[in-house]
Parts: sequence; C-alpha cells; structure tokens
Amino acid sequence: MLSQRSKQVRRDAIDISLKNGGYHYGGSFSCAEILVNLFDVIMNEDDRFILSKGHGCWVYYVILRELGFNPTLEGHPHYEPENGVWCTAGSMGHGLPVGMGQALARKLRGDSSKVFVLMGDGECQEGTTWESILIAARLKLNNLVAIVDYNKIQGSGWCDDIMPAIPAMIGAAEKAGWQVIDIDGHNGDLIQIDYESQEKPMLIIANTIKGKGVSFMEGQPKWHSNWLGGDFLKQALEELA
Repeated sequence: MLSQRSKQVRRDAIDISLKNGGYHYGGSFSCAEILVNLFDVIMNEDDRFILSKGHGCWVYYVILRELGFNPTLEGHPHYEPENGVWCTAGSMGHGLPVGMGQALARKLRGDSSKVFVLMGDGECQEGTTWESILIAARLKLNNLVAIVDYNKIQGSGWCDDIMPAIPAMIGAAEKAGWQVIDIDGHNGDLIQIDYESQEKPMLIIANTIKGKGVSFMEGQPKWHSNWLGGDFLKQALEELA
C-alpha cells in the first residue's frame, strides 16, 4: 500500500510532466519513496543530493518545488544550483563521479555533511560508475552514499537480459572497501540506516518496482518511456487518488 504522501508526489509528477512534455514515468515512480525519505527525513540542510538517473526527474522536481525552488522542467535535469540541481543528468554514469568529487571536496574542507547520489541500475553498466567505485573506496569517502534504484529494467529491456551488472558491482564494491546494504526501496528501510557512524563509502541497493503505484506500469519495460494519456491517464489518476 502506498502512503498518501507517495501517491501525492506521483500525482503531482504526472501533472507537471504532462504540462512540460514529459514521460519516463516508470523510473520516476520506482524512486518516489527513495526521494521522499531522503528529502523529508534523512538529509540535513547542508547535505547534497545528486540525481544521476536523470530520467527519474519528475518526482524530484515536485519535491524541489515544494522546497521553494523553481527548477527548469525538462526531461532531464540540468546543472542549476540556485534551484537545487547540482549535476546535469541525461547521459548515464555521470552522477557518481560528480558526487564523488563533491564528497572529496567536503572531506578536504573538514565539512561533515554528506553527498547522496541516486543511480539507475542500467547506468551501473557504465565504466565511469565502476571507476568511481574504486576511487571512492581508495579515498575512504565516508561522506558518500550511493543509492541504486534497482527496478531491474532499463531503457531497452530487462537489465539481466542486457548486462547484469548489479551482482558483480556489489562484489567489487565490497572487495574495494564499501559498506553495501540491501533494502526494500518502497518502505522505510532507507530511514533505518545509521548514516552518522558511517566509516566507508556506502552503497545501498534499493529493490524497487518499475512504475510502482500504477498497476499497468508495474514491472513493464515499455513504461520506461511511454507517454501517458487517454484511458491510461484516467486509470493512473484513479489508482493514485
């Protein structure tokens, strides 16, 4: 069962996306609870968030607008720090290296705040992600938290049919020196993690469902990027009421 808060951000995401040429509902809805938990509960005022899976931007925009920002409403976020967007995302695999650099800068300054990066499972196939895993461990970035929205589907199909990267990445991260945590991404597991005593870079595998909250989208690869309209729109809004 979705909370009213989760339903609300999904409804608002549909509203602003339809008015601004948006789609990518599957990946936006799979990470809705992750974003709500981060912004509503977990992150402090000085912490930083980077959305690496840029196609999941619509719920992100909803939350930024709730916080008083006015981000440009496009299909992928563009660097716009005055509106809470700290990384351009669209080409996959960029968010983790950017977040790693920002975490290193904070550590060198003696800043105790953290950098949270939300990635898609498809982009975990990218070489930049693997390089960042190795470098962040070498630099002992205990202020970096990488979260994978593990909904098992990427733009062109099921991840395991294309390149099953997550099991291998977990092994590589653990071997390199990351703390790896496996959670349910649609409940309160993310809130229960102890971030204050973090001693290593942290990789959180958040198991989710693509299109969560709308029955005809859930677990369907075509809803990675389908347009929402007609009877589909009506049904989605009814289910999220």
